[in-house]
Amino acid sequence: MVADRSSKSSGNSSDNNASGPRSVLSAFRIRSFRFQWSADAMNTWGSEMETLILGWYILVATDSPFLVGLLGALRFSGTITAPLIGVIADRMNRKLMLISLRIGTGISSMVLLVFAVTGSIQPWHVFIVAGFSGLLRPADNVLRQSLIADTVPRRLLMNASGFARTTQDSARIVGALLGATLLSRLGLGWALTAVSLFYTFSVFFGLGIRSVPSTLQINKRMNPLTDMRRGMKYIMNSSALQPIMFLAFLVNATAFPFTNGLLPVVARDVYGHDENGLAVMVATFAAGALFGSLLMAAVVKFSRPERFMMLAMIVWHVLLIFFAQTQSNTWGLPALALIGASVSFCMITMPCRAFNFCQV
Repeated sequence: MVADRSSKSSGNSSDNNASGPRSVLSAFRIRSFRFQWSADAMNTWGSEMETLILGWYILVATDSPFLVGLLGALRFSGTITAPLIGVIADRMNRKLMLISLRIGTGISSMVLLVFAVTGSIQPWHVFIVAGFSGLLRPADNVLRQSLIADTVPRRLLMNASGFARTTQDSARIVGALLGATLLSRLGLGWALTAVSLFYTFSVFFGLGIRSVPSTLQINKRMNPLTDMRRGMKYIMNSSALQPIMFLAFLVNATAFPFTNGLLPVVARDVYGHDENGLAVMVATFAAGALFGSLLMAAVVKFSRPERFMMLAMIVWHVLLIFFAQTQSNTWGLPALALIGASVSFCMITMPCRAFNFCQV
């Protein structure tokens, strides 16, 4: 269970040099956040490059939209174990856990790189590696959010979360354009080399994140599964957390599969694009999301963020329905940009509200 540690972390003045007048870049006054932002950016840039590269490879190699969707689903296979990771993270050093997971992700990417360079890569290689990486990726998201709550004071949490989200949005822009360029001009081997380098840089930047001892009073002899059941019971008994968790499930089931799995199929079969056209679509979506993230970090303030979250979610789904009716860049690209912005509005507000409602 991710608990509210942000108020406690504000007492650690040695790292949280965030006192003084609040500015747009207030979160970056915190040394640990600067390192984490850089590490998260490198990791997500590599991940987004890998997603585009492997998604296009599977589409071309198999000509199967189902397998492309399956590949996208495998990227989130670890969602099932993510709650258990959260429980374990309450008992262990989160920094070391995060670095260990990213080393594992980098090794899996290098395995694919070896197959690609030797010319022996097959679709089933991609699915096995994607499944392994997918087991790690949701845990990575849990840990990065927990580390932000650990090291950033409560008053800067929305600001930090907005900038943390920019790592994902900028990654889709950089990853899509760079990945497509390397794939189309230099081939699969060089594209995967760049992915592996990004993962390596992520590990090195992660070494600068501050380790924060857990302030939770935990019975170390208690079975983690028992602890997880207590966390689930806490959620079910919380009238505030129940709807947030349900809405999180809803968007993951109905909205994310489009941008996380099926966009390569839409780009090729509906829009008639190659990998470079797909990159433009992904980058447009990401540019809208980046704008939304920066707006949330710097400008947007609200007294009832729950209502704003619901409105953003509704707009997100309406725009997806509109995009499904388009067949040209004239209407499709603006729709993708607006979808990206609505995603940021929704997905930044949601975890922040969850953190604020959690009690230790």
